[in-house]
Amino acid sequence: MDHFSARLLVFRVADLVAAVEATTVREILAPQAATRIPGAPAAVEGLINVRGELVTLLRGRVLLGRDAAAGDGATLVLMRWGTVGVAVAVDEVVDLIPAGEAELTTRDDLPGIDPTLVRAVGVYAGRSFLVLDLDALFRPLLAV
Repeated sequence: MDHFSARLLVFRVADLVAAVEATTVREILAPQAATRIPGAPAAVEGLINVRGELVTLLRGRVLLGRDAAAGDGATLVLMRWGTVGVAVAVDEVVDLIPAGEAELTTRDDLPGIDPTLVRAVGVYAGRSFLVLDLDALFRPLLAV
């Protein structure tokens, strides 16, 4: 089982409840218009300017294989992936939970999502969620 930092940020993208380690999250932002990058994959909305830093904005619904027609994200989760800033449009930030209090299991059978994108499956306060593997999610889209 993977070792996780002290806390996980839990959020919702369409019908999927997911989490990332809180240590990767820089801040939560209101949605903003992105400058489109010609030829970029569908999951890449474009670039946004966050206090002078250009950050790649990813469409959470496309990234996680959800229905993109319903729109994308009421909230942006700004993360640090290595030396790169990445924002992901999510529908709702749900909670910040202590990782030690969540029941985490392996990612064996995950209907509806590519299991290689998931580090673990968790349950906290009766709610199930997926802990995402940021390397597997971001590496195919971002040249680092």
